[in-house]
Amino acid sequence: MSRLKGVYESKVKKELLDKFKYKNVNQVPKMEKIIVSCSPGRELVQNAKVVENISNDLGLITGQKPVITRAKNSIATFKLREGQALGAMVTLRGANMYEFLDRLINFSLPRVKDFRGLNDKSFDGRGNYSMGIKEQIIFPEINYDKIDKIRSLGIQFVTTAKSNDEGRELLKGFGMPFKKDK
Repeated sequence: MSRLKGVYESKVKKELLDKFKYKNVNQVPKMEKIIVSCSPGRELVQNAKVVENISNDLGLITGQKPVITRAKNSIATFKLREGQALGAMVTLRGANMYEFLDRLINFSLPRVKDFRGLNDKSFDGRGNYSMGIKEQIIFPEINYDKIDKIRSLGIQFVTTAKSNDEGRELLKGFGMPFKKDK
């Protein structure tokens, strides 16, 4: 069992049960999945090999093979063709999800220059959290000498929480470094 899964079972679950006064242990929110994606936009239209580089980076970061996202429709003004690659994404569940979350919180986010915490306002109203990372090189798996360009990543944390407060407390229980209120 991964370290954060153990923390959830032994500590976080009990804290959430006490704080929100759930009647049943199955009502306690949990992490469902983490989606890591990268879409470079215009860069892909000019150079199709970029998708390969993005896929390699996402594969190293997450430990899973990424899925290439493709355009559903052609849009002439954007020089976009139907079926053209737009980026890549990985959906993490189970042990891989907890391992990625552990590495993100304890190794990668502390490597961000001038890091003062994550914005706790990026919840969607149903307890799911989204964040962006400006540089993929904060992950220790990425070799700085072998990347062609610094790219940003989008990370979505999907939970079973019913509200933003429940989702925030769940992520705080895992050690997510949110900004301190002033």
